[in-house]
Amino acid sequence: MSLKGRWRITEMPDFEADYPDMVEPAYILFEENGSGEFAFGCSTGHIWQASSTDATSIDFSWSGNDEMDEVSGDGSAELQPDGSLHGEICYNKGDEWLFIARRWASSTAC
Repeated sequence: MSLKGRWRITEMPDFEADYPDMVEPAYILFEENGSGEFAFGCSTGHIWQASSTDATSIDFSWSGNDEMDEVSGDGSAELQPDGSLHGEICYNKGDEWLFIARRWASSTAC
């Protein structure tokens, strides 16, 4: 199964339950070309270097912002037997945040 696509972050054990969706629904996106993006709480990031999205695990580097401060780091994620994605987003010289995500079905609402 490919990791390519949008994943809805449903749990971030290191935060209060409502923090990940503070600004928008928390998600992580992996595109076929090795790029992508994520958002949770007051943090957003652009994934600019990712290993293959056709594997069952992925490592990536990112840059973005957290409460308007520039931040960067790396991360990883691994597909679980139940279809969920378990991963970690790490800030350079800083925090490491765990997440659990489920494939996000796209909406065609107008």
